[in-house]
Amino acid sequence: MTAQPELPQARFTGDANPYGGGDPYADYRTADLPFTRYADLAARQLGAGVVAANDEFFAQRENLLIPERAEFDPEHFGHKGKIMDGWETRRRRGTSAGHPWPTADDHDWALIRLGAPGVIRGIVVDTAHFRGNYPQAVSIEATSVPGSPSPEELLGDDVKWTVLVPRTAVGGHAANGFEISVEQRFTHLRINQHPDGGIARLRVHGEVVPDPQWLSVLGTFDVVALENGGRAEDASNLFYSPASNTIQPGRSRKMDDGWETRRRRDQGNDWIGYRLVSQAQIRAIEIDTAYLKGNSAGWASVSVRDGENGDWHEILPRTRLQPDTNHRFVLPTPAVGTHARVDIYPDGGISRLRLFGSLTESGAAALTARHQELGG
Repeated sequence: MTAQPELPQARFTGDANPYGGGDPYADYRTADLPFTRYADLAARQLGAGVVAANDEFFAQRENLLIPERAEFDPEHFGHKGKIMDGWETRRRRGTSAGHPWPTADDHDWALIRLGAPGVIRGIVVDTAHFRGNYPQAVSIEATSVPGSPSPEELLGDDVKWTVLVPRTAVGGHAANGFEISVEQRFTHLRINQHPDGGIARLRVHGEVVPDPQWLSVLGTFDVVALENGGRAEDASNLFYSPASNTIQPGRSRKMDDGWETRRRRDQGNDWIGYRLVSQAQIRAIEIDTAYLKGNSAGWASVSVRDGENGDWHEILPRTRLQPDTNHRFVLPTPAVGTHARVDIYPDGGISRLRLFGSLTESGAAALTARHQELGG
């Protein structure tokens, strides 16, 4: 195992107060975690899953990746006890009356398949509502295994795990944040709780690093899609929803599954800036306003630039959009770039942006080189 030294401690450690009624989040401990600007590689929408756990007596392991924040109902009990919205294991015991306590090495674990392999920038171990039943400490390891390995294969002796978070004390009813600085591409995580307890949610923020061989076989694909390595880098306004929603897989399922800005009261306009997976040749565009009916953007334009300091070139002029509609545009000539920008006028929102094309020879070489440098 290759250890990662000198990682910071969790932001919050120690006990939480017992629930006293009223808003269960009133005393929840959290702070600004800069790495959360990156996509959640463990999002169910990307295809992530909790593939195994050694114990889930009180609460199911799958709850870890539910996209919504954890809920708490003080009156909700079942046959096994209090029903919690998270992953909770039974209390560990020792081997005899003479040794009733768990050993220092006793722990519970869960295996997580990332929805999109990539470089991890930060992890949030959320213990919301676990006040007297959270783990004393957690540790997190990661590995990169090609294909679709089974739990048994992941637990095999030949799998190399890298320590991202050494055994570290955490706090109850808190967002315990860990910044990660390991420049390596991972496909799976193993989260350990010492010695037992409950975790409400797990978020794994980072940058998607796709398999260049897979993309080359596809030929034409969405070069800005999150699952293919695209990224929403900046936006003029994030009042209602994140800009990264616009490059999530599949169609939007409801209004807040897209990007919507607050109402402008000036003569400006709103926009999102994207980084493509690598230098690409764009041939077609989709702009979808699904579920945005009285609040969709009125018009939109798309521009691209090649390189960090390149000039912006408009490839789709300002065009009228219809509410709750998918709009498709075939470009008269392919456009080459590494970055894209969608401008909406004057405000409102879009649900998805798709830029269909293929990597240039230079773009494919750069992506292959990065994939190899990161251990892919």
